[in-house]
Amino acid sequence: MKKGFFALVIMLLGCGGCSPDSLINNLELMTQNTETQSISINDTTTVAPKFDQSSLSGDSISGTKFDRTIQIVFADGGAHVTGDINNTVTVDDNYVTVNNTTDEKVIYELSGTSNDGSIKLYSSKKQALVLDGLELTSTKGAAINNQGKKKCFVVVKGINVLKDATTYSSTPADEDEKAALFSEGELIFSGNGTLTVTAQGKSGITSDDYVHFMESQVINVTSSAGHGIRGKDAVIISDGTVSVSVSANMKKGITSDSLVCINGGETVINVSGSAAYDSEDSEYKGTAGIKADYLFEINAGSLSITNTGTGGKGISGDMTGSFNGGYVKVITKGSNYGQSSSNRYGSGSSNSVSAKGIKFDGNLFFNGGTVIVNCSAHEGIESKVNITVTDGVVYSYSAADDAINSASTFTIEGGYVCGYAVKNDGLDANGNFYIKGGTVYAIGKSQPEVGIDANTEGGYKLYVTGGTIIAIGGLESGSSLSQNCYQASSWNPNILYSLTIGSDVIVFKTPSSGGTPLVVSGGSTPTLMADVTATNGTVILEGMIITNSSVSGGTQVSLSSYTGGNGGGFVPGGPGGPGGPGGW
Repeated sequence: MKKGFFALVIMLLGCGGCSPDSLINNLELMTQNTETQSISINDTTTVAPKFDQSSLSGDSISGTKFDRTIQIVFADGGAHVTGDINNTVTVDDNYVTVNNTTDEKVIYELSGTSNDGSIKLYSSKKQALVLDGLELTSTKGAAINNQGKKKCFVVVKGINVLKDATTYSSTPADEDEKAALFSEGELIFSGNGTLTVTAQGKSGITSDDYVHFMESQVINVTSSAGHGIRGKDAVIISDGTVSVSVSANMKKGITSDSLVCINGGETVINVSGSAAYDSEDSEYKGTAGIKADYLFEINAGSLSITNTGTGGKGISGDMTGSFNGGYVKVITKGSNYGQSSSNRYGSGSSNSVSAKGIKFDGNLFFNGGTVIVNCSAHEGIESKVNITVTDGVVYSYSAADDAINSASTFTIEGGYVCGYAVKNDGLDANGNFYIKGGTVYAIGKSQPEVGIDANTEGGYKLYVTGGTIIAIGGLESGSSLSQNCYQASSWNPNILYSLTIGSDVIVFKTPSSGGTPLVVSGGSTPTLMADVTATNGTVILEGMIITNSSVSGGTQVSLSSYTGGNGGGFVPGGPGGPGGPGGW
């Protein structure tokens, strides 16, 4: 999938008559356009783009009829080849070259052990590699190097280990060889075995087309030199277990020039490398658990990312992020790269790279599932355009900046959203902020920061027309409040409060510290109780809210009408508040 084509498709989605299902007609169509175009990207779509899953209909190996099978066993004394060879295979000790010049589709069954060997394949047809007890280390480059541009099915059986060389010394000038397991064409993984890839010279697994994990295979990738897994056109995880650990500077756990899509399975990514200067692109770059240049999409499955590197991000994209289902947890522990006392968190300096949880240059959509972010040094979740929440559970904690920030419009229509900022705004929009539904819990610092902020200085507003709202630190001054809001006389830290609106009861936990006032709002006049006891129920938003619980005890808190701002001198635990701090 070439950048120009993909950019054009997403641009077209910005027009009202375009269907989001047309974002990706199919991967084969996109790979037909080989010209890289320079197209200005203006991602203003208000409907979440959607990857067309029918593009993957041909990825099941059962749908391909193979013509013959060749067995290759690596061993001391050289590789042993049997089966219907048909002058296809040449052997030099344990360095095997396959050159299929026929119109036949061939299965290669690979097994055995070599500490100095590899397999290289040339073919103009689809092929399959069955890894069944293969342990292969190359001293010259990739362990498996597929130069064929058609689908390459990788069937994982038993325990398999691949390792590349620290230096790639035998790559022809007219060929690519980018990873321990490299393919010019698509890599389609299936089976129920385990594959462990150690990359010490370049990346772990790379396709110059796309990579697709389909079944219950277990894939473990460790890279100290390059990316963990890279699919130029896409990386798609439909099932199985994918574990990636990357320690190289500037590198990513999973990356694509276009699409990263998670439809199931369990994915765990650990990144520890630092940001650094990229002399090739003449810019500073950071690491990331996942980097998708055009679209990141998760629909099901689980994703866990931990990035401890300086200037490292959890999930990053040059355009759109779409969270539709599944479970996502992102932890970034590293500091910002290039920060200085004269330049807040390093932002704006030419050599700075910020460490954020989830950051996209385009729109962010939260339509379902659970997203948990914990960030030490910068914003937890940030979009450089718009953020829209329609459903799901979204929690973001930042120890240093805004918990969730939109550079333009921020809209909440449903779901549960919690932004917990220790030093800044809980939820922040640099444009208009619309709360139309859902349950919103915002925790911000005291003035000039607030719980929920809109850019009134720029002529924008916070508009509240619906939803259930709890805001520690208050709401931006000048807000348009079509739904009545109320200010608590005071609040105490680290205790349980219940908020009753009609027949609905929500229990929330206050933070250890935060701004004032505590503001609540709902579809009818609320009742606020402090220091309650909650029995049973469902704990969400990292323990900040309990739903569907039985509530008892507590002291009613007096409420007064509220129109915006966080002034008034209310102090947590001050006069009129309930008793001292309690706990869970």
